[in-house]
Amino acid sequence: MQERSERTRRRLVWAGAEMFHRNGYAHATLGEIAAAAGVTKGALYFHFASKEELAEAVQQRGSALLDDAVRALREDGLSPLQALIDITHWLAWNLHEEPAIPASFRITKECGTGAGTPPRACAGTRPVVVDFHAAWLSAVCTLLRLARDAGELPASGRTWESAQALVQAAACGIETMAGTGMSYGELRRKVAALWTLLLPGLVPAGREHHYRTGAELIEAEAARIGW
Repeated sequence: MQERSERTRRRLVWAGAEMFHRNGYAHATLGEIAAAAGVTKGALYFHFASKEELAEAVQQRGSALLDDAVRALREDGLSPLQALIDITHWLAWNLHEEPAIPASFRITKECGTGAGTPPRACAGTRPVVVDFHAAWLSAVCTLLRLARDAGELPASGRTWESAQALVQAAACGIETMAGTGMSYGELRRKVAALWTLLLPGLVPAGREHHYRTGAELIEAEAARIGW
């Protein structure tokens, strides 16, 4: 019984993510979400008391997937900078393949006030508490700092600040490009081209060839474990 209940909850989170991503928070209805999950509205309310609770669960799934991906890349023994490159490809892949990721960005845009400020209530009685933009930027900044500490990037001063600002802006732009309706194939090529351009300005001369800029590892992992 518990296993069946958990499967139902997972279907509801997936369906909610699909509808929030496709229609936006305000226009996604619980009736449509329940129908997409293949359950009754009563079953939905058993798991989630409100649309706000379901949106929070979607963003929590997105954040958990991001945390798991960063941890897996680091446990593979990759350098922090290579892990950063790969996590941007992970984002590009999952913006197309895992609805909780684009839905989490969209919920934050529609229901939050931006990183660093308290979220506002979104057509409901309580605020959406997960800021996925902040979670993504935090993951990028953490890998950047680790790369700096490992000697892969400039250690201090304006050069470090410039490198940090450039990489953060580029990483945030991936979601914007995906939001234009760009195909995954085109987005993958653009992310690879982005790193091909950035690396010579980030790492010591000649070191750029030590890094893989393509999505090979992420796509292999996606095929292996079903990302």
